[in-house]
Amino acid sequence: MSDQVSRRSLLAAGAALGLGSGAQAEASQEQEAPPQRGRSMVGVPFERHDTVRVAIIGLGNRGGGMIGSFLAVPGVKVTALCDVNATAAARAAKAVTDAGQPAPALYTKGDHDYENMLRRDDIDLVYVATPWEWHVPMALASVREGKHVGVETPFATSMDELWQLVDASERYQRHCMQLENCCYGRNEMRILRMVHAGLFGELLHGAGAYNHDLRELLFSDTYYAGEWRRAWHTKSRLKGDLYPTHGLGPVAGYMDINRGDRIVRISSMGTPALGLAEYRKAHEEPGDSSWRERYVESDMTISLLQTAKGRVIRLEHDVSTPHPYSRLNHIAGTKGVFEDYPPRIYLEPRNTNHQWANFDEYKSYDHWLWTDVPPGPGGHGGMDYYMVYRTIQTMRLGLVPDMDVYDGAVWSAPVPLSSKSIDQGGAPQPIPDFTRGRWRENRPGVDSVKPA
Repeated sequence: MSDQVSRRSLLAAGAALGLGSGAQAEASQEQEAPPQRGRSMVGVPFERHDTVRVAIIGLGNRGGGMIGSFLAVPGVKVTALCDVNATAAARAAKAVTDAGQPAPALYTKGDHDYENMLRRDDIDLVYVATPWEWHVPMALASVREGKHVGVETPFATSMDELWQLVDASERYQRHCMQLENCCYGRNEMRILRMVHAGLFGELLHGAGAYNHDLRELLFSDTYYAGEWRRAWHTKSRLKGDLYPTHGLGPVAGYMDINRGDRIVRISSMGTPALGLAEYRKAHEEPGDSSWRERYVESDMTISLLQTAKGRVIRLEHDVSTPHPYSRLNHIAGTKGVFEDYPPRIYLEPRNTNHQWANFDEYKSYDHWLWTDVPPGPGGHGGMDYYMVYRTIQTMRLGLVPDMDVYDGAVWSAPVPLSSKSIDQGGAPQPIPDFTRGRWRENRPGVDSVKPA
């Protein structure tokens, strides 16, 4: 009863202050946040590690491809590997021993053998690179066993799961991070430093996306084990942006989300789901199991997000139709604009002729990771390695991580909320304040100072 009174009082106070229905809805959502049972993880440093002992769960395309990056970073020891595919685990273990490290312990006995692995006392960081439905249970199990954990995208696919991750990180005082590699791209880090140097003036709007034609891979018999990723396009509760973080993470960094501003609402619309069915008709045999599937995920989801300061972010998601790859990576302010794919920039007072300028003219703003740290192995143009390098560096030096559980929660909130908005005809959905008020603090993020 007290909760009901508190909620009504909050809404009444909003009405008395002249707040619109959007502000009231936002307040209502914040009131419904679960009680905090631990201490905030904002600004909490890692304990120092001379050597960071790493365990990896999921050794398929992503996890198996990241082994080399972990092994190339100084001060890393890969102690345990887990995958239901014993062949994949053995292949990853060989990469470890080929690098001159002792053979890691292998856990391959079924879906829940990772729970046995997490009971080990020689693991400091768990890296989760499994199908999406396993991200949350594996992350929760990791922090409960006293391990820090880095999770691939998406962080979670429901609001309840996002709050579970926040709660667990706070209760067990372990960092639970979504390791968003695109935040460490060279262009993204250069723009971040330029924004913080004031070159764009006051920020107004930005855009991010995951527009990537995955049709061939989604229908491949081998690329995604059991074709798990295509199955997400058949889930009736999820019709929106299934993969928002590659686009949203960098733009959130530019706008200092959770570090002086926060995202308060999202409104989304989605197109019909036609692309995968059309591709299936053209490429799959009549007896293929895919013919039993009904696709509901919008071919293109377009979302508008607004921040507490009134800024606007446009998000796009499309993996089902033919087009060149793009994450958009767009930021604009009172002094100019940057757009990626291809990169181009226009900033006053340097540019006044209404013509795009060459982004290479701003190389002096490259982040120290890209200028002072030799490149390592790994994909995506080097960002994977620098993400791992920086994560391990913060753990070895006892620093605050560049990204925390609150960042991961905000970046993945569009997964369930864009779908809810689509179901409600584009109605705005409030995004809760996962930091519980600490978003107002001006604190470092990915734009880090090089350690001495």
